[in-house]
Amino acid sequence: MDIYDKLAQLGITLPPVAVPAAAYVPFVCSGKLVFLSGHVAKKNGKPWTGQLGATVGVDEGCQAARAVAIDLLGTLHAAVGDLNKVTRIVKLMCLVNSSADFTEQHLVANGASELIGQVFGERGAHARSAFGAAQIPMGCCVEIELIAELG
Repeated sequence: MDIYDKLAQLGITLPPVAVPAAAYVPFVCSGKLVFLSGHVAKKNGKPWTGQLGATVGVDEGCQAARAVAIDLLGTLHAAVGDLNKVTRIVKLMCLVNSSADFTEQHLVANGASELIGQVFGERGAHARSAFGAAQIPMGCCVEIELIAELG
């Protein structure tokens, strides 16, 4: 299925690339790989703040990770021009703003992983890391970076 048809079916409109908040670029293409810089969670266009295990629950964290995945897809589209050129989502790295005793970062990351799987099917099966972080820029609850391969 065409990726854009799948996005429409899911009710997803791709956002434009966000302007970097510091000295970096939103993506780098190298050979067949596209590396996307970390994207932080946003809600209604503003930083989605909070700490998992303290002020944010796992379900809300999953929603935040899903929102980040949508932003990543917008950036990936800008990087490659056509998401149908993506042959594989290689890896996601998910940072979760976590209290010291929170241990369910992997469940939060599922919010992004499951959406990527819905959109890309088998091409979306990826390697992944999920880490707890003491803090994320702007106090956001989740930050994710992505690596994709082009055909």
